[in-house]
Formats: sequence, C-alpha cells, structure tokens
Amino acid sequence: MRIQNLLFAQHFMFIIFPVISSSQSLVSISNSFIDSTESNYIQNDTLSHKLHNFDLHHWEIPSKDPDRIILNFNGDPSSRRAVTWRTDSSVKKSFAQIALASANSNFTNNLITLSASIEEFDLGIYKSNKSLIVNYHSVVFDGLNPNSIYVYRVGNGENWSEWIQFKTAKREYSPFQFVYFGDAQNDILNHWSRVIRKAYQTAPNASFVIHAGDLVDSAHRDYEWAQWFKAGGFIHSQWTAIPVVGNHEFQKTTKSSPRKLSIQWRPQFTLPIEENLSNKLHETVYTVNYQDVLILVLNSTDNLDEQTEYIKDKLGNSDARWKIVTSHHSVFSPAKGRDFEYARKYWKPLFDKYGVDLVLNGHDHLYARGHVPIMTTDVDKSGKINTLYITSVSGPKQYKADIQKINDYKSDGYEVDILKEETQFFQVISVNNDKLTYIAYTALGDEYDKAVILKDFTSGDKYLK
Repeated sequence: MRIQNLLFAQHFMFIIFPVISSSQSLVSISNSFIDSTESNYIQNDTLSHKLHNFDLHHWEIPSKDPDRIILNFNGDPSSRRAVTWRTDSSVKKSFAQIALASANSNFTNNLITLSASIEEFDLGIYKSNKSLIVNYHSVVFDGLNPNSIYVYRVGNGENWSEWIQFKTAKREYSPFQFVYFGDAQNDILNHWSRVIRKAYQTAPNASFVIHAGDLVDSAHRDYEWAQWFKAGGFIHSQWTAIPVVGNHEFQKTTKSSPRKLSIQWRPQFTLPIEENLSNKLHETVYTVNYQDVLILVLNSTDNLDEQTEYIKDKLGNSDARWKIVTSHHSVFSPAKGRDFEYARKYWKPLFDKYGVDLVLNGHDHLYARGHVPIMTTDVDKSGKINTLYITSVSGPKQYKADIQKINDYKSDGYEVDILKEETQFFQVISVNNDKLTYIAYTALGDEYDKAVILKDFTSGDKYLK
C-alpha cells in the first residue's frame, strides 16, 4: 500500500503516506568489509542486556504524548516534508497540524489539520526488548511554499507536542549548509549527546543533517534507539534528517534467522521509496535534490550490484551543480582490519566519471580526509581533483589507523591529507556558489580540519584549497 488518501486544503495538496513495513530478510555480504567481531553479536548483545534490566527508563516508555518526533525528506524539499512520531498503543487516531509561521502566535488561526497513518508495532519481535506494543504515526506535508518557515505539531487531538519550526528549500540554487555525523553507535546517551548538541550550537540554521550509518550498535534493541532520540531531543524534530543504514542497522532477530534491517527503521523514519529498486533497498537507498545539490544515499551492506546500476542512472542523469554521495562503509577505509574493495572497484570509477565532489562515510571509528587528484601529465590539469573523501566518527568507540594500507591506496589514486585517532567529531559543510567549504569540529566545538573545493562550472575543473 502506497497512498492511503488524498486531501486538499486551501491552496495546499497533502498526500498521506503510510509507513511501509518489511519482513523480508536481507542476505549477508562479503565478510571483507563487515567487522568480523559481529559474528559474536548474540553473545555480546545478551551480555549487554544483563547490564540493562527491564525496569524501563521513563524516556523509553511510550505514552499518549508524542515522542521520538523526527523530520525526513520525502520528495521535493521545496514543497514536501515527512514527520514521524511514536505513542503508546492506546492512541488510535492522530493528527499533524501545520501553518505558515509568524512572529506571533496568530498562526494558529490558519492551521491545516491532517490525519496520520498509524502502524502498530510489537517491540517483542526482538527477544531482548520488553514485549511492548507501540504505535508509530506519520504524515507527509505536501504543497508547501518554497523558502518558507512552517510551524507544526503532532498529537491525538488532546495530547500535543510543542510547536516546531522548519524551513522549506528554495526551488533554485541558493547557498546553504548542513551537518554530517559519523557513527554514534555506542553509549549514545552518555557520549553522543554532547556532540549533536554542540553541532546544533555551531550550525543552528543547518538545512539538514546526514547520519552516516551505525546510529546504534544493536539494530533491533529499542533501548539504544531510545538513547539516540533522547540524545538529540528536539533537534531531531527541527533539523531534517538524512539517515544512512550501516552494518549495525542489520542484525539477526533470533540465533537461526538471517540478518535483517532494524525492525524500527521503517516504522520510525518516513523516507523516499525508489520504486525501481527491490523491496530490500526501499527507504535505505534514495536521493535528495536540495537547491541544485544532489545527495545520493547508498546502502553499503546489501544488494551492491543493484545499487551500482542505480548510481549510474542517478549520477548520469543529474546536472546538479554539486554531487555528494554518502554511504556507511568507507571507500578508502583507514582502519585496521577494514576494507570495502567493492566500492573502489565498481563505485569509485563512477564517482570519477560523473564528477562526484564529496563522499561522506563512517564505519571506521577514526577521522580521515583524503582526495583523488586528476592523474595526468598535462601541466594544464595538474593540481586538479576528482573527489574529496571523508571518514568520520561522532561516538566514543575509536579504532587505530592502518598506515600501510592507506599508503597502498595510492595505486587507486587516493592521497590521504589528514588522519586523527581518539577524537569525536562533527562536520559542517557549506555550499556557496562555486565553493564548497568543509569543516571538521571536535566534540569541544574546536575547528580541527578545513578543506575548500573550488569549482569551475563551465569546465568542471575542481581545485582543493
């Protein structure tokens, strides 16, 4: 089921999409780029649960009040936005209200009220969760005005969230900035909270945020998702999120079952569905076209060949000023015991061919920035680059760099510019006409690394500054 109903109100058109669930299993991929320690996940996960008894924290327990409110892109960012939230199972009807924002509270005189799609969900599908029935609710706002601030709230008609603001994109190119995080993954509430909050202090007007996979450690464990939502708090409901699946978003539900996508993923996010892709990839592989910048979101854990064709299609048919790719696994993995050879063999040539400017990865739990220069003996083209590659981490889990392996990447045309271990980061990327500015900040908010890509849109030539 795709569209539940169609509602017209004033000059807006709103399409209400239900949250799509999937019970299909996902096949495993080569162990060459999945952390080998994950084969022991059941024992490790069981041990970790002994440390967390089933007397749930108050911020884990659903109620009639909306919680875990999050915004996602779902279609044209200049006219559409999706919101998803959670309640207990007693809430059988729910709504989202929206209006153009004003400097006073009079916007409440012009509200549009929309019925939400509701999905009942049993957390007990995964044995280590408390067996608890919750409801997820979703609405897609459509027909919004470009470059406009909207205010919305969600609830059941009596129990409402606070009013929350977001801004739609412009239809045409215009400067903007966004935030990017590597893995949060471990001890999220204790150690990731300060990172996302410092990022919000640093770039409060960011247009969106990319979470480059491994948002949690145990894919189906609701305690960890509760931590992730609490750590970000209202930020999740105000910054539009582009979540990327990582290998830790895949896990067995029983010892004998195959690995599958997090049971929470599709209920709690309302993401674009690429109809030409297999069901396995729905809501994990998609594109966002934001003010003439293409963001291509990939699932580096499954169905890689299918995505290779998708990459050819999306990049080959895009005339966007800037092209950005994000996936969890690092194309040029800097950490010991990690390798994503498939991406270097099949995806990197496409990034080179179609002029991808920036690739944003996670997975390796350390920081690395490098680039692929134009390999040529032509003096006129020397100093020019193809793509800037970033690997980063925002959580406390940290790995060591493999210097020898990094040096071996020179045969693939990769040159490392900077490495850093034992540091939590967030990144702010600004797009301004012919200049893309990338800045990495530590958890303290200190600027650690900066790179600027200068681009000639006529020739396509790029220089790293």
